[in-house]
Amino acid sequence: MQPFRLILPLVLAVAACGPVSLPGTATAAPAVAATNLTAAQKAAIGRKIWQNECGGTVAGLTTWNAGEEFPSLGIGHFIWYPAGFNGRFEESWPQFVAFARQQGATPPAVALQRHSPWKTKAEFRGPQLDQLRQWLANNVPVQTDFIIARSRGALPKILAAAPASDRARLQANYNKVASTANGTYALIDYVNFKGDGTQPSERYNDKGWGLLQVLGSMKDVPAGQPAAAEFSASAKRMLSRRIDNAPPARGEGRWKEGWLNRCSTYARPL
Repeated sequence: MQPFRLILPLVLAVAACGPVSLPGTATAAPAVAATNLTAAQKAAIGRKIWQNECGGTVAGLTTWNAGEEFPSLGIGHFIWYPAGFNGRFEESWPQFVAFARQQGATPPAVALQRHSPWKTKAEFRGPQLDQLRQWLANNVPVQTDFIIARSRGALPKILAAAPASDRARLQANYNKVASTANGTYALIDYVNFKGDGTQPSERYNDKGWGLLQVLGSMKDVPAGQPAAAEFSASAKRMLSRRIDNAPPARGEGRWKEGWLNRCSTYARPL
């Protein structure tokens, strides 16, 4: 997962806003992925993301992946950097905690620290971690709402970052994908999974792999299920390109099967 930094007031403002209008584009109708999700749809999306990131297990809610310098927490595997570490990927745990508190949730005291109190994988254990894991297991809906809010905030960022000549096509592709329930899930999940694609630091050889790049590489297909299937195929192309361009020392090929399997879920009914 490659989360990204958001300024919380902007996220909440975008979540509440209506049509997006930027120079070089026509005013766009609100996308399905940004509005009108029922409680049942949100719960289904949360369950799928939990399955994607954690295998649907409580134990997976607090993870320290081999070869990484930081823990990943919650159904969205939100990154939390230890003090002194400045990674390539944008941090999202502090933003989630701020969002959760604004929604009335009460995270345990350890969650309120600015930096992860665990500095290495060997240290990643103990009563504070057990308490945090249980709190996450009991508060899946607020995690789902946070992931949806991040997805809502991604489209304006993408359109602002793209050349004016590309914005109408990006918006159209987003709306085509968002016209099905599984397409809505795909847009929400992919931003949490691999980011919005606007950050220069999240590129190898100047080639990104986020939502911007996936929408931009989609073939012209009709709205609905064909668009969801093409989004799935485009995501696989972008992640395969990422692996091809990654520094060999990162060994990203070991993740390819799991990444592509995850993208395959975007083409299937929710």
